[in-house]
Amino acid sequence: MKIIVADDDANIVESLRWLLMKEGHAVTTCSDGRCVVNEAAEQDVDLVFCDVVMPQMDGLQALKQLRNKCPRTKVVMISGQADISTAVNATREGAYDFLEKPVNPEKILLEIRKIEDQQRKDAELDSLKNRVDLDYQMIGESPPVQSLRAMIDQIAPTDGRVLIYGENGTGKELVAREIHKKSGRPGRFLQLNCAALPRELIESELFGYEKGAFTGAHKKKTGLIQEAENGTLLLDEIGDMAPETQAKLLRVLQENEFTPVGSTVPHSFNVRVLSATNKNLETEINNGHFRQDLYFRLNVVPVTVPALRDRIEDLPALTRHFLDVYAVKNGKRPKRLEDDALNALMRYRWPGNVRELRNVVERLSIMLTADKITASDAVRLLGERAEPGAEQTDAKRESGSLRDQMNAFEESILRNGYAECQGNVSRMAEILQTDRANLHKKLKKYGLK
Repeated sequence: MKIIVADDDANIVESLRWLLMKEGHAVTTCSDGRCVVNEAAEQDVDLVFCDVVMPQMDGLQALKQLRNKCPRTKVVMISGQADISTAVNATREGAYDFLEKPVNPEKILLEIRKIEDQQRKDAELDSLKNRVDLDYQMIGESPPVQSLRAMIDQIAPTDGRVLIYGENGTGKELVAREIHKKSGRPGRFLQLNCAALPRELIESELFGYEKGAFTGAHKKKTGLIQEAENGTLLLDEIGDMAPETQAKLLRVLQENEFTPVGSTVPHSFNVRVLSATNKNLETEINNGHFRQDLYFRLNVVPVTVPALRDRIEDLPALTRHFLDVYAVKNGKRPKRLEDDALNALMRYRWPGNVRELRNVVERLSIMLTADKITASDAVRLLGERAEPGAEQTDAKRESGSLRDQMNAFEESILRNGYAECQGNVSRMAEILQTDRANLHKKLKKYGLK
C-alpha cells in the first residue's frame, strides 16, 4: 500500500515511517499540507495520515484538496489538540477517520487493516460488476438455451417480425433485448405491456397524441413507435390487446404508417416490431379473442422460450449469477450455495420460472446473515410452495386406483393453470370454465392456497 505520513514533528514522522515500512508499505513523508497534496496526486496514494496543524497549509485545507484531486485516497486526520468541532469538520470534509495524539501504533495498524479489507471488497465488487450484466444476460448452456441462442443469432440481423412465446417468467423480454442487441439497429429498445393499460392508453402510448386530443391532453406527446425510430419495439402480452387496438395496429403494420391520436397527418416509421405472449394465440383466434390477420403479420418468425423445468440443468448457473447480481446491488460478498441447498432448489418445479428463482435468490441474499446457504434455508423459504417432482407426479398417474389417478390428473391441471395465471383465481376459473368457489376448494385441497 502507498502511504503518506504528514506531520511537522520529525519524531512522529520517523516513528510512523519505521512502523509502516516494517509492515511492508511504501511510505512518503511530508511536513506541510502542500507537499501532501502534490505527492498524493503524483503517486496515486492509497492512504494519508495527516496532522491537522501544519505550516503553509493546514491539514483540513489539504483534506479539501485531496478530496477533489484524489477522491480514491483515504485520509486519516491526526491531532494533538483534538476537540469535537475539529473531528466533526474533518468528517464533514471527507476524512476516513480521526485519531488523537499520542498515536497508538496498534490503532494505526488497525486503520490500515480496515482499509485493506475494504479495498479487497471493492476489488471483488468491481470484478463482479465487470462480469455481471445486472439485468440482461442470458445464462445457461443447456440444449434448449443453445438452440435459442442459435436462433437469435440467425434472426437478429434481419428485419423479420418475431413472435416470442413462453410462460410467465421465462425471459421473453430478455430474448427480445438480445435480438435488438445483435440486430445492429442504432435506435432504442422500448417496450409496451399490452395487459397493463386500457385500450385508450395503449393507443396513446403507441401512437402519441396531439394537444387537446382528449380531456387531459394539455400538451403534445410522442408515441413509442416514434421514439423507437431505427430501433426495436416489444409489444409484451400481445394476446391481451383489445380488439379495437388490434385493428389499428394491423393497419399500422400493413401501411408502415401511424397517426397520432387527434391528428389526421400520418407518419412513416422504421421500427422493428417484436411481440411476446404467454397465451396460445391460435386458441385465442378460435375463441374470437385475437385477429387472425394480425397474427400472421406478427408471427413471421416464432420463437419459444423454454420453461425453467425444461432446462433445469441451467439452475446452478442461474442461481450463482443471481447471487452475484445481488451481491453487487447490496454491496456485499456473494453468498456460497451449499450442494444440498442446490439439490433442494433443483427438486422444486418452479411454476414461476426464472423470475421466481430470481426472487427466491434475492430473498435468500437479503434475509440470511450467514455467508452460506444451506438446504434447510432453501426448504424453509420454499416451504408450503414446494411441489412434487415430475417423477412423483408421473408415478401417481401411472399407478393406484382410478380415483388416485384422476386426482393426480386434476392436480396437474390445477398446478399448471395456477402457474400460468400467476395465482389469479378469477382468470383461472374463467379459463377452466368452473365455479370460483369450487376452484378455491380444489386449490386448497392440493396446497395451492
